[in-house]
Amino acid sequence: MAKVGRPALYKTAKELEAKIEEYFNGGFRKVTATTALGVSVELPDITISDLVLFLGFCNRAAFYDYEAKPEFSNTIKKARTMIEREYESMLKSGKPVGAIFALKNFGWVDTP
Repeated sequence: MAKVGRPALYKTAKELEAKIEEYFNGGFRKVTATTALGVSVELPDITISDLVLFLGFCNRAAFYDYEAKPEFSNTIKKARTMIEREYESMLKSGKPVGAIFALKNFGWVDTP
């Protein structure tokens, strides 16, 4: 019996890794922000949803489904950790509330 369904977006982990690397090397969206001195700057807008769309997935669930495949598991985990690192870096900014919320979705917890 033939397989039914959509063909895989990525046949190998190496192919997926190359596309993820392309994203982190500038494929991400950029947003314009104004500094305290009134200067406009472009900042990277690195998020899970943006990565998912850049990779060609229709939603996060399809992206996470790849993590369940042994040959792609470490690749997806590494990409998620790279996004997590971005949020972690935001903790040093003057407004870390959004980053805290995002990190909790990555499994981080408040500890006393």
